[in-house]
Amino acid sequence: MAYGFNPPSIWGPNGRAFSQGVIAGEGVTLYITGQVAWDAESNVIGPGDCAAQMHKAIENTRAILEAAGGTLDDIVSMTVYFLNREDLPAIQQVRSQYFETPSAPASILIQVPGLVIPELLVEIVPIALIPHKRFKRPEV
Repeated sequence: MAYGFNPPSIWGPNGRAFSQGVIAGEGVTLYITGQVAWDAESNVIGPGDCAAQMHKAIENTRAILEAAGGTLDDIVSMTVYFLNREDLPAIQQVRSQYFETPSAPASILIQVPGLVIPELLVEIVPIALIPHKRFKRPEV
């Protein structure tokens, strides 16, 4: 299990779902490919809607974690790539529906000029630490 923390002597998350630092316990590290708003047939979910795309990317992440015995709470770090600054409130609002401070992952937000296809507005790259007692080798 991971332990997130936010020292009072530096700037805080101010209601946003991230931790300044995360201490990971023992377990299996799962590196997850960047997740976007594609369904199982590679159709874009929520064209033009960053919040819908963020939800789908997190739900895709949840499916990957569950296949290995993990949960969203096992995410220790998440990089978020996004196109439009105006979408930051939506990204942060969606994150707060899935993660709570102080157990939220460490995070970085990076504005980019584009993603793999023009319809995509956001991509997340999580890293998780699944405790040994829950880890299961996913079926291939």
